[in-house]
Amino acid sequence: MSLIRRFILVTAALFIVAAAFAQMSDQQLIEELKRYSTSGLSQEQVLSELASKGVTREQLERIKAQYDASKAASSGSIATPENRVRESAATGPDQVVVVNAPTQGPGEVFGRTLFSSKNLTFQPSLNLPTPENYQLGAGDEIIVDIWGNSEYNFRQRISPDGNIHIPNIGPVFLNGLDIKEASTKIRRAFSRIYSDLAAASPKTYIKTSLGNIRSIQVNIMGEVTLPGTYTLSSFATVFHALYSAGGINEIGSLRDIKVYRGGKIIAETDVYDYLLRGDNSGDIILKEGDLVRVEPYKKRVHLTGAVKRPMWYELKDNEPLETLIQYAGNFTSNAFKKNIRLTRKGDTELKVYTIESEIFDSFMLKDGDEVIADQILGRYENRVSISGSVFRPGDYALDSSIKTLKDLVTKAEGPTEEALLTRVLLYRENADLTTRVESIDLEKLLNGTKPDINLAKNDRLFVPNKNELRDELFITLAGEVKRPDNYPFVHSMSIEDLILQGGGLLESASRARVDVSRRIKNPLSTEESLVQSEVFSFTLHRGFIVNGDKNFTLRPYDIVIVRRSPGYEEQKNVSINGEVLFGGTYTLVEKEERISSVIKRAGGLTTGAYIKGARITRIMTPDEYAQMQATLKLTRDRGRGSDSISVESLNLSGVYQIGFDLAKALSNPGGEDDLVLKAGDELTIPGMNNVVKISGAVMYPNAVAYSRDMNMSDYIKNAGGYGFRARKNRAYVVYMNGKVSKGPSSRIEPGCEIIVPYKPERDKMNTGEILGVSTSIASIAALIMAIIK
Repeated sequence: MSLIRRFILVTAALFIVAAAFAQMSDQQLIEELKRYSTSGLSQEQVLSELASKGVTREQLERIKAQYDASKAASSGSIATPENRVRESAATGPDQVVVVNAPTQGPGEVFGRTLFSSKNLTFQPSLNLPTPENYQLGAGDEIIVDIWGNSEYNFRQRISPDGNIHIPNIGPVFLNGLDIKEASTKIRRAFSRIYSDLAAASPKTYIKTSLGNIRSIQVNIMGEVTLPGTYTLSSFATVFHALYSAGGINEIGSLRDIKVYRGGKIIAETDVYDYLLRGDNSGDIILKEGDLVRVEPYKKRVHLTGAVKRPMWYELKDNEPLETLIQYAGNFTSNAFKKNIRLTRKGDTELKVYTIESEIFDSFMLKDGDEVIADQILGRYENRVSISGSVFRPGDYALDSSIKTLKDLVTKAEGPTEEALLTRVLLYRENADLTTRVESIDLEKLLNGTKPDINLAKNDRLFVPNKNELRDELFITLAGEVKRPDNYPFVHSMSIEDLILQGGGLLESASRARVDVSRRIKNPLSTEESLVQSEVFSFTLHRGFIVNGDKNFTLRPYDIVIVRRSPGYEEQKNVSINGEVLFGGTYTLVEKEERISSVIKRAGGLTTGAYIKGARITRIMTPDEYAQMQATLKLTRDRGRGSDSISVESLNLSGVYQIGFDLAKALSNPGGEDDLVLKAGDELTIPGMNNVVKISGAVMYPNAVAYSRDMNMSDYIKNAGGYGFRARKNRAYVVYMNGKVSKGPSSRIEPGCEIIVPYKPERDKMNTGEILGVSTSIASIAALIMAIIK
């Protein structure tokens, strides 16, 4: 089959001949391609012969796609011996025209895509019980099973002369018999060998069934996509035949399909019976030599608008407008059903008709009529509405129970408590559908001191809300309370009430000072004032005002501030570890407690303490942390790695070290070196560390034993000397207490670290940059020469 595929590919690419209708079916084309693949003809000769037979380029492309699909599908199939599932040599789904049917829209003909959908093939099932009226013919396979006292299996196809040949019995004529008649005749024939079959109480049993069925040839003509002769299953029906021919073409009728047998019409099929009523009586089983003919349509009408299925429909001569509406699924819920508009093509111009609903069942349509079902108007004929501060806002019917404004308010179960009744708004339409508004005193109207007002269609009444017209009223509680926040204003609220609502006072609150600030407002003022607010101070005792106006009540937007007690402080802890007698956490006794005091409280230093290495680690405040972040970002932006091992390695840990001299702090308590400690400080007193660490731009970073006789250069030599990119004059020393010294003459102490920074890396210029610089230099040189001349 590889030769067939090659021929399909080449001929499809070169094919340019188009015909109105193909004269060869797909199955016939496949057979022709098989013959050509072994004929020895050139591709050009094959092309010429196929074109002369009416084969189109589209047909070749379709056959190629079907061949590829069938090849892929068959790769996973497994043949099983003695398989009694019926097979047929008739046209299968992979040998028929399959068109992806579009979704039927308003411009489509109802039902025309039925036979071109890949999801609906109407292929007969070959694995159902054989119909009793099925007539056997040449090519049908007969299966005979005998069991009981004797066992025998026999299967054979009916020969072209209508016989099967049974060994030791001879020919048995079955052509034209149904399966029941054939079973009787075969039983009688086998009774000659198995006499027990004819006994009154047989011990041997026989069953005759139909195996693989024959194929038939059917001619499909008229308005189909691919008219021609098709090989189909003997179970095939009219619908499957139409599917095999690619479906109905654009001018084909779905309602006038005739089946001819022996030159006579034996059936007339109306597809609408199947689509709309589920009646498939017209989908009869075809026989050898049948002719299926699709006539051109006679009358198509286009129905659009407010129907459930707006499309083109094919009508018979006796079907009125009402039938068309039923075919379209009837009107939608928003359809205007009183009349329908119609546009009809006359001999010279168009004509418009308005068809009243009374004559829908008698008005006959013509081919090409455009029928439009309108929608109802998108407005109301009896609606009035009420909104705002009433208990049941919404739309209401203007009828005998609601005629006036009072009726409408009563129907809405009256105004709510916060309704502003002295000025409600009534919106009313003018004759030109513009809107005007009227202000009404609803309070007087409801109590009868003002006459009621008759309502009109589409009136809208709005009842305002008093609270919505005012600013939101609140009081602010701040300071040393459990829940500082804004609280809704209520009348007669005191300071004590507000503090209780805020959860009460904190332990840190001062009862000696509570301040209230109040806005100064004078809506009638015409002059600017320098005074912005009033401030009131109070003293509390057990939750009550002691000093101040005891009858003082809060007003909207007052700010109540509970001050912090001046002498209140939470405990602040520091930690000390290392070479002290009693290390651990200590609470600061004074605001300015110093290092010497805490060490004294910790029992003093041990004999192994290395005083020069003492250091303090302090937690950054939020301001310090933000400042360090800004500094670090600036450093990274200006030059990455220009002065250190790598600026990119810098990050913030939230703490920093403080370098100080512990010996001076202990010898001079309260002096400059005796630092004041802060909450969270960690004081570390290390033991002796008699090594020196060398890192950075050296050949082999390491640590060596401290020697009083060695300087910085000696230690760097112990690390292999300076590296290739070392900045020798920028080397520095970091001591254990956090202090830093720069330069080769820096003092070396036990436990310190010598750091040699790297020189910054310089980006090398690529070839393009070198050429650019060279060109710029040449241009500048030329300009200078021109100026000199």
